[in-house]
Amino acid sequence: MRNVDPEPDEETPYECFECGNVIFAETSPGQCPDCSGPMRNRRTPLE
Repeated sequence: MRNVDPEPDEETPYECFECGNVIFAETSPGQCPDCSGPMRNRRTPLE
């Protein structure tokens, strides 16, 4: 498997590990805006 690199200026879905909130952003938001939990890029497969 390989990481998927988004195109420049392309919004990518990020999902919160804690509450499941999904947001779209051009760069990693780091923390969930709702619960401050960690976010993951949904295009990167979980191992």
